[in-house]
Amino acid sequence: MDQKAASSFERMVEDLRQEIADREEELYSDVVLREARNPRNVGPIEDPDLRGKVHGWCGDTMEIFLRVEDKTIQEATFVTDGCGATLACGSMLTQMVTGMRLEKAEWVLPKDLMNALHGLPEEHEHCAGLAISTLQNALLNWRMSQMEDEEAEA
Repeated sequence: MDQKAASSFERMVEDLRQEIADREEELYSDVVLREARNPRNVGPIEDPDLRGKVHGWCGDTMEIFLRVEDKTIQEATFVTDGCGATLACGSMLTQMVTGMRLEKAEWVLPKDLMNALHGLPEEHEHCAGLAISTLQNALLNWRMSQMEDEEAEA
């Protein structure tokens, strides 16, 4: 590729990148963009106390890992193969529940997560549902272990 063609190609790539960035800023809040571009709490916890995994109807999968002490979430992390909105939801949700009692975390709803993200486009609201469902799956595993412990003690 000669110099002129390379320069033209680079200009086209930069224009396309800017067009994508502009479109994202029209669709998503600053909070969603921040969490999607620089997600926090990504990666598994080795030997977590609780773990939940959900495969969403959209094809995305999320897994949440929780470290718990005295029924309080001390650390929360996640992994996903999902889109940017799913990444933002996982990042924000893990921040929201860290330091929260398990009983309170059971009551976190998709609307709470969407409020923390300052909204999601309608076509991505299901991403908040996926994140919450994944948390609920981990908490269900905790509730099941509680029931098993009570039965063993009886």
